[in-house]
Amino acid sequence: MEPSENSQVLMARQPIFDRNQKVVAYELLYRTEDAQGHALFSNSEATSEVLLNAYTSISDSGELKRVPAFINLTRDILVEQKLPEVSKKHIVLEILEDIEPDEEVIEAVRQLHSEGYRIAMDDFVYDPKFDALLELSQIVKVDVFELSTEQIKEQVKQLRRHKVTLLAEKIETHEQLETCIELGFKLFQGHFLSKPKVIKGKKIQGSQVALMQLIQELQSSKATPEKLEELIIRDPALTYKLLRIVNSAGYSLVRQVESVAEAIVLLGLEQVKKWATLIAMSSNQDKPEELSRSLLVRGRMCEEIAQAQKKSNYGSYFMAGMMSGLHALLDIERETMLEQVPLGDDIKNAVSLGQGEIGQILRNVVNYENGDWDLLPMDLDGTLYDQAYRASLEWTQESMQAMYE
Repeated sequence: MEPSENSQVLMARQPIFDRNQKVVAYELLYRTEDAQGHALFSNSEATSEVLLNAYTSISDSGELKRVPAFINLTRDILVEQKLPEVSKKHIVLEILEDIEPDEEVIEAVRQLHSEGYRIAMDDFVYDPKFDALLELSQIVKVDVFELSTEQIKEQVKQLRRHKVTLLAEKIETHEQLETCIELGFKLFQGHFLSKPKVIKGKKIQGSQVALMQLIQELQSSKATPEKLEELIIRDPALTYKLLRIVNSAGYSLVRQVESVAEAIVLLGLEQVKKWATLIAMSSNQDKPEELSRSLLVRGRMCEEIAQAQKKSNYGSYFMAGMMSGLHALLDIERETMLEQVPLGDDIKNAVSLGQGEIGQILRNVVNYENGDWDLLPMDLDGTLYDQAYRASLEWTQESMQAMYE
């Protein structure tokens, strides 16, 4: 049955990395009112192209690029060949683990393979019955979350006979990542980026302390352009980038801004707060750019929803979203970070306990971006969250691009 025009589609993306933790693709996670997922593929060619482009375009070290999208196929979509008419280089088709590899399925995959589509086997556990599909696949995703190292080794051994690229999914820690690299996996997926790689006794660096002081002052109701300038100019890179952003084409100013205080007056405190945090996050060269990117999306999405719901302090929602993962950038525990970052109690309680109005929206946003649809409230305004997510992806791409202009 075709979905109605009002069928609600929720979609988020989860990054897929190479060994250097660079994003090489995104898996699209989606929920539709149509349980078979037809709603996602019922769009016109133009609409499908725009949709996929919105979820797979990123600014990577200042370079705008588009990476492929991994899309889950149900049996019905696979057999009925209800695929979006988009460039084959921009999608990878995932065969779900619960699809029985009967003749009808094998023939459908053979047809897609002959047309030039790339095929991935999802949540794969080796069984000889899949051999025909393995011959047609380029990528095999192995769920390593509940497997021991020996079990993972056995999967790798069985799959080495086939010419496939191995992808380890549901990696939760950096230790798991390193083990999978050693075992020969080439692609990786999971929440390991959001976990700090804690080094015992590590202290926050001097430059990071300056950032904390700046964030503290930005949160203060008594902040003045002069006081903020005094803190910002301690960091030459921050000063240079802030002035460069203000003078960029995006602001179309009639004259060049020459001082930080002048920039603060022209931008306003809320904009300076965002840019200063963005610059500070992106300056951490030891961390994958995707971590900064995902936190910017989260912060902006929290803010977009707060604005739409007419919350009075929507800037705090942005900061809560950002701070919810800053500990992973600093490689310290979250509670340690919150002790050292003098934020308001409403933001701290939202980040550490999920409490208050800020905490409720933050929880919803995190569950949305993870594709944990079942954890979202029944009365969630799906249209608002979908629009906020897409707007946040676009804003983050533009913001990170501006850093390199």
